[in-house]
Parts: sequence; structure tokens; C-alpha cells
Amino acid sequence: MTTTPTWMKDDMRRLWTVIIRTLFVAALAAAGLAAAAAAATAAEPGRWGFAVVRNGPVVDSLRQAGSWTEGLKVEATPGGPGQVFVKFPQIGMAAGGVAHVTAISQSADWCQVQDWWQSGADEIVAVQCHRYGVGPIASWFSVTFGHSAQYLPAPQAFGYVHWDGSAVVAGFNSSAPTAVNTAVPLTAPGLWRVTLPGLGSAGHAGNIQVTAVDPAVPARCKLGGWTATTAAQSIIVRCYDATGTPLNTGWSLTYHRERAITWTPLSYRFAYTFDNAPDTPGAYVPTPYPVSYNSRSAGVQLSRYAVGRKQVIFGDVSGYRDNVQVTAFGYGPEFCNLFAPWEPYSTSVRIRYVTCYNGAVQVDHPAMITYMAR
Repeated sequence: MTTTPTWMKDDMRRLWTVIIRTLFVAALAAAGLAAAAAAATAAEPGRWGFAVVRNGPVVDSLRQAGSWTEGLKVEATPGGPGQVFVKFPQIGMAAGGVAHVTAISQSADWCQVQDWWQSGADEIVAVQCHRYGVGPIASWFSVTFGHSAQYLPAPQAFGYVHWDGSAVVAGFNSSAPTAVNTAVPLTAPGLWRVTLPGLGSAGHAGNIQVTAVDPAVPARCKLGGWTATTAAQSIIVRCYDATGTPLNTGWSLTYHRERAITWTPLSYRFAYTFDNAPDTPGAYVPTPYPVSYNSRSAGVQLSRYAVGRKQVIFGDVSGYRDNVQVTAFGYGPEFCNLFAPWEPYSTSVRIRYVTCYNGAVQVDHPAMITYMAR
């Protein structure tokens, strides 16, 4: 039987505090005070971190970084089967922020976030991984946590939403203090429309990542649709259970345009792309151009190596500490992961491969990919 970490036991009291504060934030929004709360949040410094966790669990020393003091390290502690508690040092938030996770596996694995909370000065993110048709499984994964704090001039844009299963409990919009993101459940189960006002674009531009957040039920989420206007980004979120049945659950969504997926300094390199023609033979560059971006003004190239398996090359952005996140896009229960950790080269970073599944079968399927590096 797995022993619950001591710091986890000590933090149960703090978790109840987080819940109470979350309910208070929801009450503020209901009372029409969300703009004031957003302005207060925007005055705080951004906090962020990322890591790759291998089986053991062991945190990869070359694939972790954050806004903490140099020299500190991310820690990982096992929980139940397929469960890992990731501790990001010195970036603890009493409430707010969003977490994302992507499985790294040569099988039909996916990972979800169960919850996150503050533990003293640190932030704990609970991750649970599954294999289709099998159940909980120990998998490698790539994870991020971020809290944003600055407004941005166009065309840069950044926004996120945390839906807890019944309401928006955290959000940020970089366009203005008065811009409030919304999420509305649609008539079908497992389906929401997210609106990010003020972050609009003349056509599709930027990148979106979605992660299921559920403490008890196997869940996975993806992008189900995307409409861009000059006034707002309108995004459909779709979620499913372990068998591919639509599921009402919690989730995190981040939209970023000409910025990294977390609030990293501008000196950090980043790139993103949208594999929107996954059955294209050979190499191609997705269109329209704004769905791909490279902060080094270098190339972006995708190549189909097999059914459901796509290599992604971002030119001149590789760093010695970096992270990749992937989200599937479409109308069915398909999902995507990373076949293996990405490979840094002197002139590029190569992701081998983004792999997508329908059940346990590899399929060509659209996906969004985002990369950042120190």
C-alpha cells in the first residue's frame, strides 16, 4: 500500500482553505466584482514552472525550470497507482493559476491533473495517468503550472480558464482588467463554449492547450472547435471518460499568442504550431501562418512518419531546460501524447513524435503543440 507523503497530510487543512477562498472568488464574480479581482491579481508577479517526470518518479534535471530561486529543484512523490504529486518550489498560490500535463509514452496513455494547491511556499500539482483499456499506469509526463500577471499590447495575447466542474474558479485575460473570460456548458454532456474577450484576431492565430482536471474520475479533454473574431476567441472544450463517452468534468484551458504557454521571461525561447492537416504526406507547414509561431523567427516544420505519428521541428529555439505540451483537436474521443521526449539540437528542437489515438489505435488527428525553453 502506498503511503501518503507527510507533507500531503499536513496540507489537508490548507486545501480546505483553498476551497473556501475559491468559493469566495466565485461569489465575487457573481456579484459583478470580477474586474476588481482581476486588477488586484494583475498587480502580482507571475509565477510559473515546468518539469518532466519519469517513472520512479524522477524529475528530469534538464527539463525543469521556474520562477523560483536558482538552485531549487522540482520534486515528485508517488501516490496511488499512476499517481504522482509534483512539488514546484516557491511558487505557491492560495488560489488561481492553471496546470497542464501531457503523457510521454509509446502506448495509448494519457494524463490528467487531479488538483493543485499551495503547500507553504510551494505549489503541489497532483497528476494521474491512465492507459486506454488498462487503467491507472505509471507514465512519463510533461507538466506545467502558471499564474499570469501582466496585460499585453496586441498582437500578443494570453488568457486562461479553470473550470472546476460547475463554475469558472480562476481566470486571466491579458487584454484589460475589465475583460472577463466565460465558460458556458452546452446542451450535450461534456461540452462547453469558452469566450476570451479582447484577445481576438482576424482569423485563427495563436495556440490553445486543454487538460482535464478531475480528482476522482478518469477524464481527458481536448479542443472541440475554434472561432476567431477581432473581438474574441471562442473555443469549444470537449471532455470524455476512459471509454470515450462524453463526460462533465473540470478542465484547464490556456490560449497564448506570441507568448509562451507560461509566463516565462521574454528572454526564453518558445514556439507553437497547429497540426491541422495530419494526413499530409511528407513535410509541410500548417496554414494560416499565424497558427505557427517561432520567437526566434526561424522555421516550423511538420512531417508525417506513420499513421498517427508526426515529427515537429522548431528551428533555433532549443534550450537546456525546456517543455512541450500537446492537445488534440476535433469532434470525437481521440487524444494525443508524446511518443518520446523531444531532442534538442544546436539549430533546432525535434519532437519525435506527437502520436494520436482513437482508443488504442493510432490515427491521424489534428493537434496543437507548444514548446518553451530557457
